[in-house]
Amino acid sequence: MSTGAIVLIIVVVVLVIAGALFAGQLMRRRRLRERFGPEYDRSIEEADNRRVAERVLTARQKRHAGFELKPLSDSARVRYAQEWTLVQEHFVDQPDEAVAGAENLVDNVMRERGYPTDGFDQQAADLSVDHATAVDHYRTGHDIRTRHEQAGVSTEDLRTALVHYRKVFVALVGVDAPQHTDDRVEDRVDEHRR
Repeated sequence: MSTGAIVLIIVVVVLVIAGALFAGQLMRRRRLRERFGPEYDRSIEEADNRRVAERVLTARQKRHAGFELKPLSDSARVRYAQEWTLVQEHFVDQPDEAVAGAENLVDNVMRERGYPTDGFDQQAADLSVDHATAVDHYRTGHDIRTRHEQAGVSTEDLRTALVHYRKVFVALVGVDAPQHTDDRVEDRVDEHRR
């Protein structure tokens, strides 16, 4: 075999290996996008580069795989739906306390389902693996609550936080509190504005 043929074989082998690696990377990227949805894009924006973001998301998946997550029992789902209704009703008289109660209720549901509750940022990262669309609501609700604790926000902002927490609650619990409660909260917020 001539030197030229050996070089050609080596080049072909290197190209095949590079093509396989590239295809594997594209498949991994596609799986991460499908799993994390908008959280994938958010991670890319926050990271130095795409590879770093994808490593972070992969690490989240590995951490998440170690959890012993469990669905809520039917009685727990009913109990949490009733607690959510009380949180919403409490909003009428004490909106700031209701928003704090909503975040605490979401934390309690996460804990009962088997999520570690190691602090907000870690909880949001853990939540993003199975609830990629809900995690942005979780962050937004928490951000509004934090801003309220630091400088105060409007009742409308607090209502918005409650709506965001509700979306997280529904994603975690799988049931929705009666919708009419939201209507009553909306009506009472409108009364406070007048």
